[in-house]
Amino acid sequence: LRNDSVWNNTRKEQKGICMARKQNGQNGQNGGQKTGSKVRVMMLGGLNEIGKNLAVIEYENDMIIIDCGLAFPDEDMLGVDLVIPDFTYLEKNASKIRGILITHGHEDHIGGLPYLLKELDVPVYGTRLTLGILESKLAEHRLLGERELLTVEAGTILKLGVFKCEFIRVNHS
Repeated sequence: LRNDSVWNNTRKEQKGICMARKQNGQNGQNGGQKTGSKVRVMMLGGLNEIGKNLAVIEYENDMIIIDCGLAFPDEDMLGVDLVIPDFTYLEKNASKIRGILITHGHEDHIGGLPYLLKELDVPVYGTRLTLGILESKLAEHRLLGERELLTVEAGTILKLGVFKCEFIRVNHS
């Protein structure tokens, strides 16, 4: 158990890793030659399940995290209140993390953030509404004001290490 009533779902370890070689374009440093570096896309939660959405994109010495949600326990998880992703890989690679991007404010996308932010001090980017929802969760965990929350608007393009990230509007129920 993690934090007394949170189960860290390591026994159902899910690895959805997609590898792709990055090739610089004509203007690139290597004149279009393959660099050998790989873009790694990892889903640390949210595959084949409802909830616990957490994606990581990594290239060389830079990583970004997209969402950090939670799931609610199955009926066979007696005494467990919440299920969060396994943060071990993120904790081991904390120096590479350039930021956490939040797509929207549903529990399956932000519910695990207070638990991750207790372990890591990295900036969190989201829209005003999404960060407003997140602020109440951080206050509940006594983290409000302890972590950097940065408001962005749709159309904003962030440069986080080697990544360029554009925020778009999301509507869903």
